[in-house]
Amino acid sequence: MSLTIDQVSVIYPAADGRPPIAALSEIDLTIAEGEFVVALGASGCGKSTLLNLIAGFLSPSTGGLMLDGQAVMGPGADRAVVFQKHALLPWLNVIDNVAFGLEIQGVAKEARYRTANEYIRLLGLDGFQKSPVYKLSGGMQQRVGIARALTCDPKILLMDEPLGALDALTREKAQELILKIWGETGKSVFFITHSVEEALFMGTKLIVMSPRPGRITHRFDLPFSRQFQSGTPARTVKASPEFIALRETVLNIIFADEEGLE
Repeated sequence: MSLTIDQVSVIYPAADGRPPIAALSEIDLTIAEGEFVVALGASGCGKSTLLNLIAGFLSPSTGGLMLDGQAVMGPGADRAVVFQKHALLPWLNVIDNVAFGLEIQGVAKEARYRTANEYIRLLGLDGFQKSPVYKLSGGMQQRVGIARALTCDPKILLMDEPLGALDALTREKAQELILKIWGETGKSVFFITHSVEEALFMGTKLIVMSPRPGRITHRFDLPFSRQFQSGTPARTVKASPEFIALRETVLNIIFADEEGLE
């Protein structure tokens, strides 16, 4: 799997008497198979616009996106999105939420339940198949959303601030769980966050984006998720001098960008 974003810009047209808005400018990015790419930047830098382009919800004003040599022209089963708010169907139980995408594709009930159960177990939700999703905690609901995205076997998983609504302890556990699933499935991931520590810990590659119009101003190759997968405890990784030094470097970049908006 390879996703290539080539010189992509997005300009939202004028509306309600306001001038056009340049959201993204000349974005170049490649996401290779198995990479975990994290986008970070000040509010309004175009992170979500970039994710929506990859998902096929938006079309670029200029430039293009290619997934495995095919132009991205709209949404497709080869890309799955996990939103900040899980967007589950409250009238369905856990297994029917997880299997919903396969049901839409016309997969028979027995087959879609079999696949859904694989990811329910992977996400630590075994035993909750028949539970109404509205009775689950926020962290468990987000796990259902991730399981639903994975069940359709996408080539790339798109995650838009998926942990932002969780409390600090649940969020750290969810970070570790996502890295475990990423390691076991080998999926490519594009992940948006506002947390510098989360970005450094989870990604194999970090892109830092400037305020509008969003541009990629800095790129970092990251070793920390691999260290965690090799057995180093998460808190040990995050307390290392290398992690702290890079965290301060990235924070300084973000703070400088935000001060430039004032």
